[in-house]
Amino acid sequence: MHNPGQLTILITGATDGLGQRVAIDLAAKGVTLLLHGRDPDKGRRVLAKIREISGNSRLHYFNADLASLDEVDRLAASIGNSQPRLDVLINNAGLGAGPNPKSRETSADGFELRFAVNYLAPFLLTRRLLPLLTRTAENTGEARIVNVASAAQRAIDFDDVMLEKQYDGMRAYSQSKLALVMFTFELAEELAGTGVTVNALHPASLMDTKMVREWFGTPRTSVEEGARYVERLAVSEELKGVSGIYFEQDEPSRAAEQAYDEKARRRLQELSFRWTRLDETR
Repeated sequence: MHNPGQLTILITGATDGLGQRVAIDLAAKGVTLLLHGRDPDKGRRVLAKIREISGNSRLHYFNADLASLDEVDRLAASIGNSQPRLDVLINNAGLGAGPNPKSRETSADGFELRFAVNYLAPFLLTRRLLPLLTRTAENTGEARIVNVASAAQRAIDFDDVMLEKQYDGMRAYSQSKLALVMFTFELAEELAGTGVTVNALHPASLMDTKMVREWFGTPRTSVEEGARYVERLAVSEELKGVSGIYFEQDEPSRAAEQAYDEKARRRLQELSFRWTRLDETR
């Protein structure tokens, strides 16, 4: 994208790991950066740190617990009310399998926690911010949505989406990431011709993040490696107009088969509209 200094970019989960690395790198390019986190004290510390490293004063912090749909709604409203434009939305925040993979947790709204944070929250946030993204694209020629997914993908069992019958943390994580890819494909079709593109990626395997250390122990790659590919999707000029692609790093790749099942995608979308209460405003 031309002239990064004019861009406004929102990164969810920007106070840790991959999100923080992406935030540091993009701040250095001079963008207006909207950082999301769920701990206000940590958010202020990270904001100050990025400001010091980058010399960029156009940094703003927004607090929200993505395990609550009400807080996601408030986050979207805060951004919509305070920002005249949004060029890039990076849905990065997520939960791993958890320290106890047999312990099923639920969100504030009663949904399985990984599905709620990794999929329903970005679904709702993106939908709420679409008017701002679309308006930006009308004025500038483009806006982008980048969904940070994973190569770990498992098909959704529509008879037990919330994994109440048989729970496993890794399965919960993997199906939530496939749901995000399915949303990417469905939304890309919907937004064709608007100037708003949407892509998903697997940034790197087993990066040095809290999530990976908690579940796998020893990381295999750095957050710097993964950040490079997220930033490419967010701002690289060569990807202007590219939409509806699942990337493994910088290579277009094939997601799990269910992502190409139109009936499954539509079913997930209808359920998602109902679960996030967006069907009441359609």
